[in-house]
Amino acid sequence: MSGHEHNHSLDFLNGTPWFLYECTLEIDTSYRRISLFLLYLFIFVVGLLENLLVVWVNWRRRHSASGVLFCIINVSLSDLMVVVILPFFMMEVTIDKVWLWGRFLCKVTSLIYVINFYSSSFFLAFMTLERYLSLTRPSAPPLFPVVGRRRWALCGALWVFSLFLALLENAHMDLLQWEEPGCYLLPEYSYTEWYVSLAFLCMIFQFLGPAALIITCNVLIARAVRTAPDVESRRDVWLVHVYSSVFVLCWFPYHLVVLLMIIDDLDPFLFSCNAVEVLYFSYPVVQGFSLFHCIANPILYNFLSKSFQSNLLNTVINCLPKEKAVEQVEAGPKPNTPNGGDPGKQRRLSNSSTSHSDVGS
Repeated sequence: MSGHEHNHSLDFLNGTPWFLYECTLEIDTSYRRISLFLLYLFIFVVGLLENLLVVWVNWRRRHSASGVLFCIINVSLSDLMVVVILPFFMMEVTIDKVWLWGRFLCKVTSLIYVINFYSSSFFLAFMTLERYLSLTRPSAPPLFPVVGRRRWALCGALWVFSLFLALLENAHMDLLQWEEPGCYLLPEYSYTEWYVSLAFLCMIFQFLGPAALIITCNVLIARAVRTAPDVESRRDVWLVHVYSSVFVLCWFPYHLVVLLMIIDDLDPFLFSCNAVEVLYFSYPVVQGFSLFHCIANPILYNFLSKSFQSNLLNTVINCLPKEKAVEQVEAGPKPNTPNGGDPGKQRRLSNSSTSHSDVGS
């Protein structure tokens, strides 16, 4: 499934002298297979419904002046790509890493997975930066401008860069046959050096760089909203910290385990045999939990947004027959404008909102 996953049958390629250690720990992987299957199934069902709904509603507003909304659409498309290929991984983990769908799908599914790995983080980082600039410098041009083709060019550049980074790994992904066929990452030469270099590259571009930008911008957004004159906006300050926390919680465990695997590759004598067994046992688990971002992103950046809720309702009403749509509108709640119905105050509250998709809607 992953480009980074090692197989114990290949440990001699790392030069690890396993004969010097005595493994006393016996780990039953059957429970892990069942748990991962259920985890992938849950992410597939919920993530597919959420991201399809987000793309369906927001695609109608794709020409909006909001660069934040444009990033949200790309994040959902990226998450939707990886959710669609989860059934292959569900079957693979069920039959214990046996790959039955040929070399082409081995390389394609791996490529799609790693593209999402990078593109989702890139667009989240740019979206947070766009949000910060729109709050603090409303007169400045957006990062994803509407005028001309600059927006699509910048969007395409992020996708192409994600593809380039994914191809560095996918070039060595192949269908290999031992006792059973498996989809493995196995460069022909310099396995350890190549793997360590790729893992560090991934850690910097996929996690450390985007996390630094997301956390910094969200802290500055929270500070700006906290000092805003309207009191109600202060209730949303906690939300920007949730954005940062969810990103870190999804990806930090994965990169921590990868870092420990790198250390084991560079210094095979550092960890005991039991510690290495636990390390490699936990890798598919943290990798699976990292996919929770496909569920968390639609909730945080869309379903918590009043703008998205309103557009979702309008989209559903527009899809209903005309007679039913009229009944729904008449039966719906009357608009309640706070602060004595002052539309100017309403706009100010919206401008200082921490909800990403409220911008430019």
